[in-house]
Amino acid sequence: MRVAIVIPARFASTRLPGKPLLRETGKYLIQHVYERAIAAKCASDTIVATDDERIFDAVREFGGRAVMTRTDHPSGTDRVAEVAAHLSSDVIVNLQGDEPQLDPHAIDLLAELMTDPASDMATLAVPISNLATYQSPNVVKVVCDDRARALYFSRSPIPMVRDGEPDFAVHPPRFLQHLGIYAYRRNFLLKIAAALPHPLEQSEKLEQLRVLGTGGTIKVGLVAQSHRGVDTPADYAEFVRAYQQSGEDGTCRAA
Repeated sequence: MRVAIVIPARFASTRLPGKPLLRETGKYLIQHVYERAIAAKCASDTIVATDDERIFDAVREFGGRAVMTRTDHPSGTDRVAEVAAHLSSDVIVNLQGDEPQLDPHAIDLLAELMTDPASDMATLAVPISNLATYQSPNVVKVVCDDRARALYFSRSPIPMVRDGEPDFAVHPPRFLQHLGIYAYRRNFLLKIAAALPHPLEQSEKLEQLRVLGTGGTIKVGLVAQSHRGVDTPADYAEFVRAYQQSGEDGTCRAA
């Protein structure tokens, strides 16, 4: 099984413009992400997909591989699909360009999940440990069946506990926070990227519901803790602080 990692990266960002090129650690943010990707054992190819020449040049500067894409993509998934259309890989991993703390073992776990021939996609989740996370609409939750396949994703607290309070210590974990990293079978990625948005997707503003809404299968793997993305100046400042203190990216660890 041939695996390629594609990292979509754009310059424009409402909360943190130009974040792929932030460099307070001495490395571009996109370089930190790229180094996480190439440390994974599963992939034979790692590519940054961007529509910005500044990001393209920065990736080339640190020795990475970058591909220019169209400027009109509505999402990172569409940008990844454009690159995937020209690859011969069996599986495509979509790794967001603002995830500098992701454990490479988590990427390998995604690839391992895709050895199940019934899986169109794979993604990751982490057990929820507190009520605030469970109730937050900013945290996407996922409910799985007994074969670790996603039943539904939501910003609402799911599964809802009708009587009493949720038991976050229950094993196996029942309350799960979704982590936004995906692996796709290449042909399925091209198919889903070309499909119209599903009503469930439009309601929750979650792209993965296009897959479930049209009958696709998503395998879910568990990791021990979540990785923190960089969405705001405060997020980046925290990443820089952690990096300077540890000398490493402070990655999460896969279960």
